Amino acid sequence: MTLSSLLVFAGALLVAAGSPGPSIAALVARVIAKGYRDVLPFLMAMWLGEVLWLSLAVAGLVTIAESFHAVFVAIKWLGVAYLLYLAWKMWFAPVKVEDGALPERDSAGRLFFAGLTVTLGNPKIMMFYVALLPAIIDLAGVTLVGWGELVATMLVVLVAVDFCWVALAAKARRLLRSERAVRAANRTSAGLMAGAAAAIATR
Repeated sequence: MTLSSLLVFAGALLVAAGSPGPSIAALVARVIAKGYRDVLPFLMAMWLGEVLWLSLAVAGLVTIAESFHAVFVAIKWLGVAYLLYLAWKMWFAPVKVEDGALPERDSAGRLFFAGLTVTLGNPKIMMFYVALLPAIIDLAGVTLVGWGELVATMLVVLVAVDFCWVALAAKARRLLRSERAVRAANRTSAGLMAGAAAAIATR
């Protein structure tokens, strides 16, 4: 894999990943509602989902993905249902201004499941890779090393972009100093989460 190809790939991915979509909306909503301390499983699941979509595109397995269409549809609707459940919880969350105590933490498994379903439930991610990769590399000639270089480049970009979103959401959360502001943030987060569910449902 040439350096120029990896840089073009990284630049295109930076623009796409930096644009708010269902995954970013769900991530920001989660951080604003509960803080950033236990969000890593959610992020790791999002990154794993991206690796899976990229791998399908690189391996030319779009036809296999289409053969297992029912599985992806099931994952998609599981993700939609879970995001709506999270939105409902955020909307009706108790309103109190924290006095230094840490907010209630979600289990790592639940966060991982949420992140994975958000990403795998969005087939447009794979379509992005399918549309982009043939323009910059010869997919038929990609070796295991080349695949590793693409994955590493993708992860560097996604980690940087997602941590920026987490930092911005965490900063917004720190500005909440009244019950009214907390209620507004909770309901904004619920709206973002429901919007992410709707965006995935319509794809």
